[in-house]
Amino acid sequence: MYNVLTLNKISKIGLVELPSDMYHISDEEKNPDAVLLRSFKMHDMELPESLLAVARCGAGVNNIPLDKCAEKGIVVFNTPGANANAVKELVLTALLISSRKIVESYNWAQSLNGTEGIAAAVEKGKSNFAGPEITGKTLGVVGLGAIGVLVANAAVSLGMKVIGYDPFLSVNGALKLNDSVVYTSNLDDIYKASDYITVHVPLTPETKEMFCKESFDKMKDGVRIINLARGELVNADDIKEAIASGRVAKFVTDFPNEKTVGVDGIITLPHLGASTPEAEDNCAAMAAGELRAYLEDGNIINSVNYPNCVLSKSGKTRVCVLYKNSADAVSDITRVFGDKNITVTNMLSKSRGDFAYTIIDVDADIDDSIKGAVEAVGGVIKVRVITAV
Repeated sequence: MYNVLTLNKISKIGLVELPSDMYHISDEEKNPDAVLLRSFKMHDMELPESLLAVARCGAGVNNIPLDKCAEKGIVVFNTPGANANAVKELVLTALLISSRKIVESYNWAQSLNGTEGIAAAVEKGKSNFAGPEITGKTLGVVGLGAIGVLVANAAVSLGMKVIGYDPFLSVNGALKLNDSVVYTSNLDDIYKASDYITVHVPLTPETKEMFCKESFDKMKDGVRIINLARGELVNADDIKEAIASGRVAKFVTDFPNEKTVGVDGIITLPHLGASTPEAEDNCAAMAAGELRAYLEDGNIINSVNYPNCVLSKSGKTRVCVLYKNSADAVSDITRVFGDKNITVTNMLSKSRGDFAYTIIDVDADIDDSIKGAVEAVGGVIKVRVITAV
């Protein structure tokens, strides 16, 4: 029986992916094997010694102490792409409300409540809320992951010209891009050509405040910017100055703060990107599936702090080893089995930065003495033994 701690309300669609005869799920579990969460901040949380895995029902993992987890042999998962359609639809909404002054016109129309001659007033006042169409305009998409590709393709379908930028564009992402999307390896090309810019990159030290005075100065006058990715990607003071000067005509953000709320030209949404029942269900189901794959079979899929590593089961027992990456680590680990005259039927090793993971299938029972010998290898953080079913 695996114990799972939920730190947020998790969709029932996801929870049913964890069979009740194998998983005990509670928001009060003291010794969890796994954690399921959405936005709960784990940085100040004491990590239980029993904890093997953390699965975030969403893409961003800024609320999880990744390095601390890696050092303790806790594999952290996210769910890339599970909420991509929900975010894509909100980006399309943001494109329209940034152009057509829909929010402003709605607020004005509501202000007429209780007055006389509303129909006449509307006809007289509507010219104050005219805005351009998006068809034929150029959209710059910064980041061509699961969300960015969907946004780019949808914009093409709406008749927009699309330029995409992503220095880490995957082969899979490139294959999914509409042929009409122009790819550039120079971010300045996006700034110079775009009437609209939408950003879809993770928050890293390199991307923090990438939208700032320096980048705004390279953009066309009247550009409209959309940020539904992470608030810290945009410098709040600089975007306010760019709005005031007219360099940026409109800014739509899903991350309101004290500096951006109530500012003319800035539309603040309350972090609605993945707020659809479909996205919550998809993320929860995907996260649950990742936990099952790891806890039951030792396979790592969509980890953000350990390498992805998937191996079909063979043999009687599976040994899973998490360790600090080094040139001799794999040979030192496998030597334990050779010294014990244990035949390895299959093996897979992968590394990711300072950390590595090895799956070893053997045709033998693994007792505590053998497990202990593997744990004693230099750099080994954690060893799990899974009996084949």
